[in-house]
Amino acid sequence: MSRLRLVILDVDGTLVDSQAIIVEAQVRTFRAHGLPPPTRERSLSIVGLSLPEAFRVLLDEEEGPGAELADAMAQTYRQVFARLRADATYEEPLYPGVKETLAALSRREDVLLGVATGKSRRGVDHLVAREGWEGLFATVQTADDAPSKPHPGMIRQALAETGVEPRDAAMVGDSTFDMEMARAAGIAAIGVSYGFHGVGALRDRGAQAIVDRFSEIVPLLDALWRP
Repeated sequence: MSRLRLVILDVDGTLVDSQAIIVEAQVRTFRAHGLPPPTRERSLSIVGLSLPEAFRVLLDEEEGPGAELADAMAQTYRQVFARLRADATYEEPLYPGVKETLAALSRREDVLLGVATGKSRRGVDHLVAREGWEGLFATVQTADDAPSKPHPGMIRQALAETGVEPRDAAMVGDSTFDMEMARAAGIAAIGVSYGFHGVGALRDRGAQAIVDRFSEIVPLLDALWRP
């Protein structure tokens, strides 16, 4: 029997095109706290971080009163995001090829699928229920379970839960945080070009390969793990 392989997937910017709802939720959050909202580019640059960390970065604060404000804004953001999710204007569609590619990978006996995301557990559960993905992922790591990316905690927990060795695991994501996290955990780092961070930045932070379409990860993984 061949070794099990683990494919760990980011969500926002990799599986789901959530930029519209993320940007709008940030705009409303900043305005609710009497602050000018960041630019769209700045808003998307922090996607992948846990919410408190994301707002600390946006506020350029690490400790003190600014950190307390970041925590308060993270809570406001959660409330705003939940309301926006009920508005069809802010749909979060899957990227092309995601549904079919995940279905194909799930049928392989040598592959396990996992998630490592800055989303909350509640957010992941919503996506899984919406897409009918119950039982699809062998491990799900969220911002509720581990330190924020790029800390390797999420990946280490995923490896421990599945019993897969680092040499047999890969992280697929759109952000520099995903690439840094993968390299810190000693697993392969694969970037997607269609997400929220640029190709150059992904390469600079350790991406071993970058795909333009999600479906391209299947032959890439086969090549990566070829005996």
